[in-house]
Amino acid sequence: MQHRPNDEPVRPHPSPEPDGGFAAGPGVWDACAGPDPAQVDPAVLGVLLARHGWRRRGGAAGRYARWTAPGPSGGATSLLVPESRAFPDSDDLLGEALTALARCAAPSAREVLVSLAVPSDEIRWWRDVPESPSGAASWTAQEQLRSAARRMLLAAALAARGRAGYYGARHRRQAQASLEGVLVGPVPGGRALAAFVPVEAGRAAVVRLHHALHAAREAVDYQRATGGMDAFDSAVEAGVSRELTDAVIALVHGSEGARIGLEWSPGAGVPEGCAVRPEAVEFSPGDLPALRAAAARYTLDEPSVAVRITGAVVRMRRSGPRGAGTVRLRVLAGAEVPHVRMVLDEEAYRTAGHAHLVGLPIRVHGQLESRGGFRRLTGARSVVPVQVDDAERDRLMKSLHENLDFFEEACGGD
Repeated sequence: MQHRPNDEPVRPHPSPEPDGGFAAGPGVWDACAGPDPAQVDPAVLGVLLARHGWRRRGGAAGRYARWTAPGPSGGATSLLVPESRAFPDSDDLLGEALTALARCAAPSAREVLVSLAVPSDEIRWWRDVPESPSGAASWTAQEQLRSAARRMLLAAALAARGRAGYYGARHRRQAQASLEGVLVGPVPGGRALAAFVPVEAGRAAVVRLHHALHAAREAVDYQRATGGMDAFDSAVEAGVSRELTDAVIALVHGSEGARIGLEWSPGAGVPEGCAVRPEAVEFSPGDLPALRAAAARYTLDEPSVAVRITGAVVRMRRSGPRGAGTVRLRVLAGAEVPHVRMVLDEEAYRTAGHAHLVGLPIRVHGQLESRGGFRRLTGARSVVPVQVDDAERDRLMKSLHENLDFFEEACGGD
């Protein structure tokens, strides 16, 4: 039996990066503790072993099954797994099987343990890229794979919050937060990547990704066959968006093709309206023109949104002591974006500056423009200060004192 080194690092939970991706965060899955044998369903363990390539080598029918790890050296690790908990030694056998999995060097053993510890739906990406002399994908190719996978998960999380052809900055913080528990792990060789999305927090995003990928595939086929883009319009309801098409483009570009596969958590079952064993969805370089055209179409067609935003002034600038100026707000309410920028006339600019100097946010009406990612408010009007509770006011005042010179300069001359 092969033993895993005690000092090998555990797989980190990802946390949001500014680009919408994930990086190693403070939370980690404890490989040493592992799943509790008392909480493991033997049937679920058997499904996961089969899914990850373990081979069943017999056993007492209806009582036990013997499994060996995949690969040439798979026989080095052998598990005896009970068919159910109906036998007195079931807990002992499950405990021994989990211990053997934790010590097994095969990557599949670790993935089985992750799925047992955190009931998850699995997403896998594969990219067909040329081999290097070492047999592994290049650093650039591996980073491209990871980046595309991050963007695809984020697009799915955005679609789970509501349908749109183009989200821009809208809903991004909430979508990122919903993916904080995702566990990721590369497949040896750098041409594939696996993500384990916890069912409790992330199933809605995985279901949306399932529907969106198939809708995107059908829309591409329709466009290549007829030249029409109509199928991409109806695909928005399935979760296809500018963000998703961009993610697929990033995955395929520079490769000879890519595919995405899903597997549902055996413990949670199959979600309503989804295939029991979804087929992997494939895209090729020949699909890129249709995908690029769809991405541009989604951006142009997404309308501006009438909003009433409440926000704290974080930046002010104008070219002279008087006249109109540009103001940047940190959005507190009224729009699912973190910040907006707007141009205010002289009177409104003065109101915004004075509100900030006394630690108050402002309320403003306008149109949130899709151009630029819904980060700009046009037609800004009706700018008024807004009363807030003491805690929020104290926080705003602290921000002011940290940037007092800047705001005195920005608001001066009145």
